[in-house]
Amino acid sequence: MKVRKIKIFSGEEFEVPQGIQRIDHRATHGWQLRYGGTKLFSDHTPDGSGAAASLQRATQELLKRIARLPAPSLLQRAPSVNKSNQLPPGITGPVVRMRRDSQTRDCSLMVLIPRFGDKPQRRTIYIGTENTYTVERYEKALEKAVAMRREAEEAYQKASTRAKRAAAREMKAQLQVGAS
Repeated sequence: MKVRKIKIFSGEEFEVPQGIQRIDHRATHGWQLRYGGTKLFSDHTPDGSGAAASLQRATQELLKRIARLPAPSLLQRAPSVNKSNQLPPGITGPVVRMRRDSQTRDCSLMVLIPRFGDKPQRRTIYIGTENTYTVERYEKALEKAVAMRREAEEAYQKASTRAKRAAAREMKAQLQVGAS
């Protein structure tokens, strides 16, 4: 799991896991958990002496949430405001092009297939040529594209959650070794 070093107002330095933020504002001092909702773990001291204990409580809660909640998705859920059509995110088209050694244009939809930890792939779903294109063929291709994208998003989400949980288990093991 990603961690970063944070120096608080008292000068103490901590390694803080991703998903936990430091809050130091007037009379509020603590660690805010931001995973599956927010929760503040207060230091209960104005001088920052309780920061280590509150960070430990926040980290334990983070590990519990990672174990039971899906990983937050980084995939775009709605079409871009600049998109000129109403196609779902990750689907573009119809793309019309002229293939080499052909006198007829063909039409297809492009689907961006996200892959967790790897570059996304692009898949083409053929609709037809300028002679065979119909609204029905377009709608059938669109259904196929939406299903393909949905399956890819589900696979991405599962892989993301699996990776997040593995990192959390590793961190938990390190914390237990450090506590011994």
